[in-house]
Amino acid sequence: MITKNRRLAIILELVNMHTPSSQGKLLKLLHDKGFAITQTTLSRDIKQLKISKIPDDKGNYIYTAPHQETISPGRVFIKDKVLPLSNRGFLSIEFSNNLGVIKTRPGYANGIASDIDNLASSAILGTIAGEKTVLLIPREEATRQDVLDILAKIIPGLRKEN
Repeated sequence: MITKNRRLAIILELVNMHTPSSQGKLLKLLHDKGFAITQTTLSRDIKQLKISKIPDDKGNYIYTAPHQETISPGRVFIKDKVLPLSNRGFLSIEFSNNLGVIKTRPGYANGIASDIDNLASSAILGTIAGEKTVLLIPREEATRQDVLDILAKIIPGLRKEN
């Protein structure tokens, strides 16, 4: 019998290797690996693993796993992988006092907000994403330049203020 933790690890591996565009395709990949599960079980696993759908560079949606999150503490770890989404969807950033507003291509705001939430928590308290806009809420002690410096690591080519 294959354990649930093993199944979760295989799901992450398949998402990272094949970037399936639907649960049906992911389910077929799992069946090919010998897992006899239902789509309902797969849906629960996807939710537990915090796998989400994001647009790729062609505008199609694909499944992707979050960055370096622990699933079932001490058991399954998601590999750190680079998502170039931030580079492809980013258009501009402006500030109003300490709040930042990022403009993106339509459909990219959630993915970029997720990248920022996962990789910039030292300077950014959180984000709120719409369809093509991300509201950045910096930590109180973070300066605008701190925010831009950390975003430049996530969004290659971001112009820094002087």
